[in-house]
Amino acid sequence: MSIVEGLVISHLGKGIAVEVDGKICLCQTRRKLDTVVVGDKVLLTATVNQQGRIDEILPRRSLLTRPSRGTKIRPVAANIDQIYVVFAYEPHCDFLLIDQYLAICENRNIDAVLVFNKQDLPASPHIEDELTHYQALGYDLHRVSAIKNTGIAALKASLKNQVSLFAGQSGVGKSSLTNTLLPDKNLKTNTVSETTKHGRHTTTAATLYHFPEGGNLIDSPGVAIFGLADLNEAQLAQGYREFQPLIEQCQFHNCAHVKDKGCAIRNAAEKKQISPARYQRFLKLREKIPRP
Repeated sequence: MSIVEGLVISHLGKGIAVEVDGKICLCQTRRKLDTVVVGDKVLLTATVNQQGRIDEILPRRSLLTRPSRGTKIRPVAANIDQIYVVFAYEPHCDFLLIDQYLAICENRNIDAVLVFNKQDLPASPHIEDELTHYQALGYDLHRVSAIKNTGIAALKASLKNQVSLFAGQSGVGKSSLTNTLLPDKNLKTNTVSETTKHGRHTTTAATLYHFPEGGNLIDSPGVAIFGLADLNEAQLAQGYREFQPLIEQCQFHNCAHVKDKGCAIRNAAEKKQISPARYQRFLKLREKIPRP
């Protein structure tokens, strides 16, 4: 037996698929080890027949979590560089959800990129107006259509040599984009299951795929929504880029940015120096944060 480093690429029915030197090893975890997730780099003890035991999770540079039962949270994926927030004209474009994703990325050392899918559908002036605010804040925007192959080359170039994840509400076309970027995805999925001879992927199982050009994509259908369970009110405010230079200008250091006297953020929103709509969505998200 030997101790080697590996990359977690999927959870299967009866174990965890770990890639070691290009080969798949089916692993169990050592007792009392924290939850292992896709994207984790781990140390494992390799045994026989492409099996092993995960002994240690190596330090993570980022971690994405989602709400679990009650007030608990559970990790979803690790060591992500970029989250691509995918949205479209249809279904209804949920800017509250987009702001939620962006706030979490700001707090998790993860870059956020906007992907406006289904460019083959008619334009919406309201959506276009909202997008000007995001671009003014420095968020990159990709306009794509998986059906017409519009913008796919530029999107693929931005994914190169990065660990990325697509997020967005159901129906915005995340799967279509993933299948366009990784046409042999199903082949790779089946190969993992066949190699390990154990279990099958479920529809919500996160899986890491390699791009031939370099870089990885974590396909995680289960993260259509990841919540604010592990953000407090101050962190939510920090998650709004336009708020960051204003927070120190508030009259009180513990300003809630709601009805507080001398709130620089509320004042800026009232004067339309920052987006009033974004500020109103911040207030809605603030109400969603679990309180002790």
